[in-house]
Amino acid sequence: MDVLMDGLSAPAFLVALAVAGVAGFVKGAVGFAMPMIMISAFSSFLPPEVALAGLILPTLFTNLSQAFRQGVPAAKDTAFTYRRFLIGTVIFIAVSAPFAALIPREAFLLLLGLPITIFAALQLAGFSLAIRLHHQTRAEWCLGVIGGLYGGVSGIWGPPLLIYLLSTGATKIEAVRAQGVVFLIGAVALLAAHLGTGVANGPSLAFSAVLSIPALIGLKVGYAVQDRLDQTRFRRWTQGLLIVTGLNLVRQALFA
Repeated sequence: MDVLMDGLSAPAFLVALAVAGVAGFVKGAVGFAMPMIMISAFSSFLPPEVALAGLILPTLFTNLSQAFRQGVPAAKDTAFTYRRFLIGTVIFIAVSAPFAALIPREAFLLLLGLPITIFAALQLAGFSLAIRLHHQTRAEWCLGVIGGLYGGVSGIWGPPLLIYLLSTGATKIEAVRAQGVVFLIGAVALLAAHLGTGVANGPSLAFSAVLSIPALIGLKVGYAVQDRLDQTRFRRWTQGLLIVTGLNLVRQALFA
């Protein structure tokens, strides 16, 4: 049991399990926010390396479920539909990653968090910020590149995808599946990177695997909520959580 707890006290271990369950529920309901919830909560009572390692496998497994919930053909179709975003993101993560140590992370977080918060707040207030059909291809490339540039230096590339999905009026099912496909690629990259750094090791991965259990249970409960949400309420939940995400990025930038 001590191996699975990665040296944590019993109360800390139980709180970590609860956090994973809540994060899984939110992800199941709206398709995102799991890493934000887990790292924000874990950082208050876990060492940084344990906090980071703890979210690796829950993020990987829940994104696998989310991406392939409607089957492999649907996931392949979604990957093809958003191929420009994926290509732009992957290429520019590689381009920007070497500069991570040279660019203040706080500056990037602030420059990402403020526009996200303003965009989501305007949409929630009823302003139409839809991308015109003839601009969608250009917007997808641009947001993919932006996501990659930010992802390489800060590890965060999801919000530009959410902005694109909200701006193009993607359906609930398509939006959630697209997030699953894109985030799955990020989760695989995260695991590979930290197998190299040593953050993901035997004890920490055992701890992460245990956290995957409540995360997947929460995900299934969240799916039930998602299935009951109509398109309008789903968009409002997404906009609201995007505002929280943006404000959290600003908080990290200002109080890191």
